Amino acid sequence: MTVREATPGDLAAVMNVLDGANIAITADTVARRIEADMVLVAGDQRRPLGALVAIPRREGVHIEAIAVRRRRRDQGIGTALVEAAADRWGRLTATFDPPVRPFYESLSFDLESRGERYWAERV
Repeated sequence: MTVREATPGDLAAVMNVLDGANIAITADTVARRIEADMVLVAGDQRRPLGALVAIPRREGVHIEAIAVRRRRRDQGIGTALVEAAADRWGRLTATFDPPVRPFYESLSFDLESRGERYWAERV
């Protein structure tokens, strides 16, 4: 498995991964992030198995979306995406719903409850 920056040709596959995880993000937004080199994909030669969409912040980036194909979850793909993002961009932040908390905890993010969602930061 490799992690690389997404290309415009990856848009449909990235959207398929994100849609499969019920992540609400538009194809237009993802296309803009791909053009800005802010989307990473993990997978094999045939297709992306996971995707991470980010937006630049003053320091580091904010993870807008991260997803892995349902049948490939718990195989380290999401972890590889986050580690690659940290290597490229340094400080990472994210907001997410409670069921995703164990994932971010396992990656040494500092977590803070903010109402019904969580805020996470990894420096």
